[in-house]
Amino acid sequence: MYRSTALIRKNGLKADGNILKSLVMKNNKIRFISTTQKNSNLTTTTLLSNSNPGSSSPNLNNDNNKLSTNIEFLDTLNKQELFQLSCIGIATLNKFVLNSVIKLFPYIPMKVIKGLVYQYYCGGETFNDVVETGKRLSERGIDNMMISLTIEDCNGEKNIDIDYIVDESIKSIDHILVPNLINQSKNINQIPPGYIALKPTALVSDPKNVLKNFNHPDYEKQRNELIENCSKIIEHACNKNIELSKQFPDRKSPFIIVVIDAESFELQQNVYILQRILSERFNKDEHEFISVVGTIQMYLKQSYDMILKELELASKNNYKIGLKLVRGAYLHTEPNRAQVIHDTKEDTDSNYNKGISFIINEIIKKGNNSTCSHLVVASHNDQSLVKTTNLLKKNSSLNSNNIVLGQLLGMADDIGFKLINEMNAKNIIKYVPWGPPFETKEYLKRRLEENGDSLTSRTDTGLGLLKGVVKTITKRLF
Repeated sequence: MYRSTALIRKNGLKADGNILKSLVMKNNKIRFISTTQKNSNLTTTTLLSNSNPGSSSPNLNNDNNKLSTNIEFLDTLNKQELFQLSCIGIATLNKFVLNSVIKLFPYIPMKVIKGLVYQYYCGGETFNDVVETGKRLSERGIDNMMISLTIEDCNGEKNIDIDYIVDESIKSIDHILVPNLINQSKNINQIPPGYIALKPTALVSDPKNVLKNFNHPDYEKQRNELIENCSKIIEHACNKNIELSKQFPDRKSPFIIVVIDAESFELQQNVYILQRILSERFNKDEHEFISVVGTIQMYLKQSYDMILKELELASKNNYKIGLKLVRGAYLHTEPNRAQVIHDTKEDTDSNYNKGISFIINEIIKKGNNSTCSHLVVASHNDQSLVKTTNLLKKNSSLNSNNIVLGQLLGMADDIGFKLINEMNAKNIIKYVPWGPPFETKEYLKRRLEENGDSLTSRTDTGLGLLKGVVKTITKRLF
């Protein structure tokens, strides 16, 4: 879902004759490329494309589109959070240490993991745990969450209790999201919606085959089960939006939104169809608020055209859509990645920011008549986030609760801190996984890998993080 990425900066590459070797981050993984260049004095590639093809692309190489990333956010953390961050710093000191930790991770007892890193990346095991996580985030200026019950079974091997997932998801709306929204001391109109993320692979038996054969008559029963399981949760969210809008009639954005998470490319093609079915059912024009949002992975070559297609279909069939834009999460498991994924990180960045600009401009131009009425900018890239924030500032008529910045819990906290304190951003949420510890173990491993992906380009990992933690603790002691 969300990842901070390394930038190619001026004079930041080393030339060897005509061959320039550089580190390029593509969907959270660093790889080496070589290109022939006559001039080694390169400048940063422009990442944002203006939605108007007739105008020039904005230059991001200025202070207005960058954050002075540092570790001031550490001052906002408690002792336990600082301890867990120091563990993350040790684990990401260098590639050797990181790879060793990753190899050992499956064998480390969950009790040990819970003491070392669990709380920093996960919301907890129970409703109350996640509510407390929400309170802690609110103290840091992050007023809402996108919660996800971290149970999935893409290959259909776990024999998971799907009815339990549906029931717990519905209950989590009542016991986590609603209390977190209405019990804050802040004006409810200044608080972003609460979100619940659904993985299609967790809501039907044999999910891989069901999604691959979504329109095949042999899978009609399972297809309908998946649609209905999603619908039960969304209908509850929709009813909550209606109920809460009567209690808070001045609010101009949804209270609760269900997000359909992305899957791998071969499954995602039919997840798009699932998203449309659910959007047409629950985001009808007569509803005051939308209740379901789909996800588009912008590292896919088809993604920008998919945005246009979703808007066209929604307009034609009289329903609204909401979109969560992510860069992508399946780079190294896609068998045909050369065909379906953008060739370089720069292409992905440009496409991602082009999508942001296009949707925001659509909302600016059409206002309440916009077919896309809600956008989640799910990113750890500071330039994408600053670009979005600047667009909101320039268009004060926009409701920032309908254009929200999302980050994973425990990731890019330094960037979030700067957005809040330097740019007065009030529309940040955190993606908060929760649930049985065993189910969250693989998720924790992925977060550890991602935090170590750009060890030399970030200050919230490795030695820089360790130094910051020590400095923060020393300040508190003396």
